Amino acid sequence: MGNLSGVVQQLRKERTRLADELHRVTVALTAFGKAYISGSNTKAVTKRTISVAGRKRIAAAQRARWAKQKQAQRPKRTMSASARRKIAAAQRARWAKAKAQQKKAA
Repeated sequence: MGNLSGVVQQLRKERTRLADELHRVTVALTAFGKAYISGSNTKAVTKRTISVAGRKRIAAAQRARWAKQKQAQRPKRTMSASARRKIAAAQRARWAKAKAQQKKAA
């Protein structure tokens, strides 16, 4: 039993040591936290605003970029009427050939 009481006593001593260490860490964190909040980080908290004129300049510049990009795009290619007629005639010939083969098979 004497051995068991020695283990318990040693565990209690370790517990008090850890509690003291935890207290020191808490104090250090509190000190650093106060210095951080009150000191160097005030610029991140303030909100930056932009004037109405500045927003208008930015919007105008963006619209100019969009217009330039739209102007640079190639126009859609259109097919001439005669080319459409040729394609339609070729398609009709293919359909006629396919229907003729179906009639032969049936």
